Amino acid sequence: MVKSIFLLTAFLSVSVLAQAQVKEFDQLEMFFAQKHYKMVLRKANRFLDNPEYDYSQVPSYYAALATMQLVQNDRWRKTHPSALKEAQERFLALRKNKDGQKIIAAHIHELSFLKRDLISWAEDLKRRDKKEDFNEVQQFIDAVLNDLKTIDTVTEGNGTSLDASEVVSETSSKERKKLVQYAEKYIGTPYVWAGENPSGFDCSGFTSYVYQSMGKELPRRAVDQYNASKKIKERSVQKGDLVFFDNGSGVSHVGMVISEKGEPVVMIHASSSQGVIRTAIDSSDYWKSRLKGYGTFVD
Repeated sequence: MVKSIFLLTAFLSVSVLAQAQVKEFDQLEMFFAQKHYKMVLRKANRFLDNPEYDYSQVPSYYAALATMQLVQNDRWRKTHPSALKEAQERFLALRKNKDGQKIIAAHIHELSFLKRDLISWAEDLKRRDKKEDFNEVQQFIDAVLNDLKTIDTVTEGNGTSLDASEVVSETSSKERKKLVQYAEKYIGTPYVWAGENPSGFDCSGFTSYVYQSMGKELPRRAVDQYNASKKIKERSVQKGDLVFFDNGSGVSHVGMVISEKGEPVVMIHASSSQGVIRTAIDSSDYWKSRLKGYGTFVD
């Protein structure tokens, strides 16, 4: 009897350990981090079709997570019209399952990043007047991610808050210095979808408004600002230049650089979670992983 209990306990321990160290699941995580979303979805679906992996909710989690990245691409979404609904059903099923709840808790940062991506996507859909798509995405956020906070790094790597005096230098050109000083007047202004004045800004509304103070007219959308700007290398970036981000479906966010040339890049931007703030890009895994490039409208 004692021997049987010992063997059963040993079997259960090995099973739990095996679930935590399944090579195939580690690969799903690795491929997702490398943004191979189609590969992740393909592999996860194979695991879901294989009864061998029925003991784990990990394939379901990564199938839903990869789907939510792919569905932000207009072309992919047209060929997979039910993908968003299917991903929502999978996430809701995970939240009702004890093992699924543990997986969600262990990947809370991934889901927080997803929420920020979806907020940016919904914002773009609203500006493009795609009401049906916007409502579907907003419904997903409300149903699945509403209780999750978005991630936003507003401090240096050592945890101390950024001080304007640390990122503004007298050696900058007058025009660039004025842009930064004008932008920093609006720190704390709330984020508002399609906002373009001091009562509330979205990301491109903020950069457009700041540049208007210098008599420069910028396109309204972040992607159009990127396309119209003069592209520059990171080593040449200086205050007043713009920094653009891509969440996997195209340029979806823009900020204005306030750091000196050659220093770690710090931007001021209208964050969907905190309004107008300063963010050190190198200190934020979220922004660093989505960096698209730099552009300028300053001569």
